[in-house]
Order: sequence, then C-alpha cells, then structure tokens
Amino acid sequence: MNKKYMALGLSAALTTSLLAACASTEETTTTGDNETAEESKVVNVYSSRHYDVDKELYKQFEEETGVKVNVVEGKGDELLERLNTEGENTEADLFITADAGNLHQAKEAGHLQAVDSDVLESNIPEKYRDTDKEWFGLTKRARVIVYAKDRVKPEDLSTYEALTEEQWNGKVLVRPSENMYNISLLSSFIEVNGVDQAKEWAEGMVNNMARDPQGNDRDQAKAVVAGEGDVAIMNTYYMGLMLNSEDAEEKKVAEALGIFFPNQDTTGTHVNISGIAMTKAAKNSDNAKKLMEFMSDPSAQEQFASANYEYPVNESVEPNELLKSWGEFKEQDINLSVLGENQQEAIRIFNEAGWK
Repeated sequence: MNKKYMALGLSAALTTSLLAACASTEETTTTGDNETAEESKVVNVYSSRHYDVDKELYKQFEEETGVKVNVVEGKGDELLERLNTEGENTEADLFITADAGNLHQAKEAGHLQAVDSDVLESNIPEKYRDTDKEWFGLTKRARVIVYAKDRVKPEDLSTYEALTEEQWNGKVLVRPSENMYNISLLSSFIEVNGVDQAKEWAEGMVNNMARDPQGNDRDQAKAVVAGEGDVAIMNTYYMGLMLNSEDAEEKKVAEALGIFFPNQDTTGTHVNISGIAMTKAAKNSDNAKKLMEFMSDPSAQEQFASANYEYPVNESVEPNELLKSWGEFKEQDINLSVLGENQQEAIRIFNEAGWK
C-alpha cells in the first residue's frame, strides 16, 4: 500500500485566499497594520519556517530596502498544495521550506523559476543549490544519531548502516517513512550506495525498530531517554533548540543524549537544508530576488546560526558555538538536487520494506 506523504487538503488555517496585498488572517507582516504598500514595494512569502529569527530578518530587510514583507505560514506540504490550487494566480513571490525534497516537489509541479544571481552563487556553494537555479539553500542541518549516554558508548556507533546489525535489535527509534527527512535520507543512500544497499538498510532498520515509527524528532529524543530505545536519528538543530529550551523537561532530555556524526570514515553524514525559491508567477520578482540575496548574506547567515542552531550555507560564516562544540564533520559528497530526483525510488523502497 503506497504511503501518502503529501497532504491532499489544506488545513483550516490555510483556506482563506490572499487579498491583493496579501492581507489575509493567515498572513503576518512586520510593519504597522495601517500601512499600505504599493506592489513595487512589497514581497509576498509562503514559508513553512516559523522561527523568530526569520521574522527579525524580515524586519531588517524592510528597514534596509523599504520593501514590505508579507508572510503566510503553514506546513510545507500545505503550502505546496496551496500553490497547486492557486496556480498562476498565486500572490506568492517566494516559497521557503525545509528539505530539498519539498523544494524538488515544487519544482516538478512547475511552480518555480530560475534565478540568475551572482550574489547567490557566490554566497551559496553549488551542492546546496538546484542545478537549474530554481532553489537555493539558506541553512543546513545534519541528520545524526543520538544515543542514551547512560546506556551507549560513542565507540559503539559508526555508521547509519551499522544500526541494522544485531546489537541494535529492538533499540532503534525513527520517524514514519512518510516524513520528508527520512525520504531524503534514503534518497541520499540511493545516491551514495545504490538501490540494492539502500533497500537492505531500510529492511534492516525495520527489523531493529524499538516500536512502530511515530512522532517527530523531539519525540524520538524523549523516547530514548524514557528507555523505549537506545538510539534515534534526528536533525542537529532540534538538539540545539532542546538544549536551550525554556522547558526544563525538554532541556533535561537533551542533556541526557549524546550526538554522533555517522559515516565519518565512509560516505559522510547526511546533510539537508532549508531553502528558498522564487515562484514562476512572482509579481514582485525584483524584490523577491533582493530578499533571497539578503538572506544568503553573511549577516543574515550569522543570525540563522546563532538563533536557531542551524549550520550556515555561506562558508564565510562560522557555526554557533554549541555546534562548534560538537566538532567538525564530513558531509555526504552529493548535490542536494539528487534528494528530489531519487524521491520516488525511496518511497517505493520504504513501502516494500514495510517501514510504516
């Protein structure tokens, strides 16, 4: 039975259409309510990122350029479905979302356009941008193994593939296969190891799961500490957020976990992005391009790194001190465009392996 990994309907919060100036109830703006902006002084953003640092950057962009930023927030698949519904009538100039796989879906649906920018190409390494220039990475996150410090030694860990070995039987915690982070992870294995080995990994993981896949990355961390399993796969920025959480229990969970960067002696740790793309129907393309370039600038990249514990894509910017404390690591040597290209094959493998 095929997995359904993209929402077919919009949530109630996303059903109201944007007005001409994008002044709907779903929209947040960083300027006064009574201010009206001419079309030449506005940029409309659909974003699945809901972080304070993004809002702060929009404010800074407005102050520097006089261009008003209107934002509609929602889950990535909901916003993509909205683009599908609105087509060329969409008010969105930019689409911002987590995971190169989601950006690939938008590209395949014909919603994006190529952007020629020396600034973007200078600030963002080639491996973190679409080969056709239709999307660009803004931040990076590594998909690592976290482990219970009181039950697992870091020397017991080595690779993603080793999690399929007998010693981890009944001890591995993961998200459902329909999660885009997992789809992209398996897509990367298809690229670096081939289809047969990718399938062996998925089957081995199913055999070693501590429970049926469920929950988000934070839920995997909590389950490890609760003793439901010994290891889990999750993104680094979640660990950063949890370690600095105002929720004492969440912070306690993160402090009980160790972080391990797998495959350092082989293919490297899987890295994914949050990225930005200009819609094909963009009515404010000049302003959209300015915002794209602004968010790839070292100043913005430093703020992403310090406030949200994400790795900057701009190589001139240092990671946050917490991320530095985890050490440098070897990344998979792939262009992230392949995460989208291998997506359907990854879904097929998950289904055949019985990964729920």
